[in-house]
Amino acid sequence: MRIDEAQWLVQSFMRAHGENLSPGLNPQGFGGAAVGDAQIYFEFVPKTGELKCSALIYRFRDAPRPGVLEGFRDEEKAGTDTGGGAVDFEQESKSLFLSRTYTAAPPDKASFTEDMNRLMGASLAWGEGVFDRVATKVNAAAKK
Repeated sequence: MRIDEAQWLVQSFMRAHGENLSPGLNPQGFGGAAVGDAQIYFEFVPKTGELKCSALIYRFRDAPRPGVLEGFRDEEKAGTDTGGGAVDFEQESKSLFLSRTYTAAPPDKASFTEDMNRLMGASLAWGEGVFDRVATKVNAAAKK
């Protein structure tokens, strides 16, 4: 994917959510938006031509407790709806996301917007019900 294609996709997504003046991606290839209760971030990687799209599940204050990340990965393996993404922990920001990477632009902007809406919806579900399930399991294991 080329930067202009990634820019077009992100700008189209932003316009679909009322952000008509959004530049999409900044000169460093990053962008993001808060859409309702969801937060979504975009990163274009020029070297590989990839557009990484990440919907926030949870931002930790400190490093996650042992077993937490594994619990989320277990939920993904068990088939919990990820909205087309995959569990992704960013060490630097201590943030947990559902992320989806595009190596080629989808055929139309509507399908990209639909994909991002599914990803954000899943991230909200993971931030509530799935998070509670994982926390309960991790806490129970720690008490043993």
